Amino acid sequence: MEADGNTIELAVQLGASALLVIVSTLVHGLGLIGIARLLGLRKERLEKHDFNLGAVFMMCGMALCLFLLHAVEIVIFAVFYLLVNAVRSFEEALHFSASSYATLGQAAVYFPDGWGLMGAIEALIGFLLIGWSTAFIVRNVDRLRS
Repeated sequence: MEADGNTIELAVQLGASALLVIVSTLVHGLGLIGIARLLGLRKERLEKHDFNLGAVFMMCGMALCLFLLHAVEIVIFAVFYLLVNAVRSFEEALHFSASSYATLGQAAVYFPDGWGLMGAIEALIGFLLIGWSTAFIVRNVDRLRS
C-alpha cells in the first residue's frame, strides 16, 4: 500500500508540529525559571513581602518578562514558516504566528494550503503556554502577604 501525497503532507505537518511544541515548551519552562531567578521570586521572599508598590513593580516586571517570552515563542514559529517558504515575508510570518498563538484564528484563512494544521497546533500550544504563564503569575502573587 502506497502513501498518497495528502498522507505524507499530514505526516510532515504533524512531525514539524511535534518538534515545535517540544521546543516551545522547553523555551517556556526555561524562561519561567529565568524569570523567577531574575526577579527573585522565591517562596520565602514573597511570603515576607507586603502587597505594596514594590509588589506592583514586581508584577509589572513579571508581565514584561512573560510578554517577551511569548514573543520569542511566536518568533520561533514565524521563523519556521519562513524556512518552509509558507509565507513571503517575515512580517507575514510574524502576523500569522502571533494571530495563531493568541488563538485569534483569523490568519488561517490567508495561510497557504498544506500548512493550515500548523496554525491550529500553534493555537493549541499558545493557549497552553499562556495558561501556564497565568498560573505562574497567580502562584507568585498569591504568595504575597495581604
